[in-house]
This record gives sequence, C-alpha cells and structure tokens, in this order.
Amino acid sequence: MAPSTPKKPAKGASRPKEPLHSAASKDIWLAGLGAMAQAQAAAQEQIHEAAAHFNQLTQGLSAGLAQPMAVKVDRLEHLFEDRVARALKSLGLPTAQEVADLQMRVAALEAALGKSATPAKPKAPPRKRPSAKTAKASQ
Repeated sequence: MAPSTPKKPAKGASRPKEPLHSAASKDIWLAGLGAMAQAQAAAQEQIHEAAAHFNQLTQGLSAGLAQPMAVKVDRLEHLFEDRVARALKSLGLPTAQEVADLQMRVAALEAALGKSATPAKPKAPPRKRPSAKTAKASQ
C-alpha cells in the first residue's frame, strides 16, 4: 500500500478558522453559562427572601410576640418527666408520691407501736450457781 498524501485545499476555497463542531461546543458552553447565571439569580432571590423572613422572626422574638424560651424548656421538661414516669410504671416501680405515702404510713405505725408498748420490767440477772467444788466444800 502506498501512503496517502494529504490533499491541499483549493486556493479559491476559504477555510473557516474554527471547525463546525467547535462552534457548536461554544454555543453549548454559553447556553450552560446562561442557565447557571439564571439559577444563581434565582438562588440569590430566595436567599434574600429567607433573610427577610428571618429578620421578621427575630423582630417578633425581640418584641415578645413569640413564647419565652423558659416556657418551651418547661414544656420539654414536663414531656420528659411524663415519659420517664410511664417507663418506670411499666417496669412496676413505685412513684415518688407512693414512696412518700408509704413512709408516712410506716412512721404512723411506729408511733402507734411505741404508744401501745408498755415498758417491760427489767429482768433480774440470772443467779449464779455455785460451782461443784464450792458446793462439796460447804457440806
């Protein structure tokens, strides 16, 4: 096979500076940039709207329109206490009120027991028995 030689363009035909596919690529690139610019503008607009909304909320908080933070913390605390109490009840553990009631009952029973019990006479100490040796000696 003979090597093919590149053909030279005719002198009368003008050669474009860029190939046709390069121009299409550039158009696609520019379209992408345009779409990106529009997306950025829309995002900026949404950011401004969110910032304005946030500013309104913070002004409302400072003006006292929203609930104070302490109320929210109290609600959360009560919710937590209720859930813990339900869990302890399901395990069969007594509540703090039930324990306090039992302590009062025990104290009342101890007081009643102390009143009804009469002081017993102290027992006399047992007599000492004489040892076997001393018993024989006295006979």
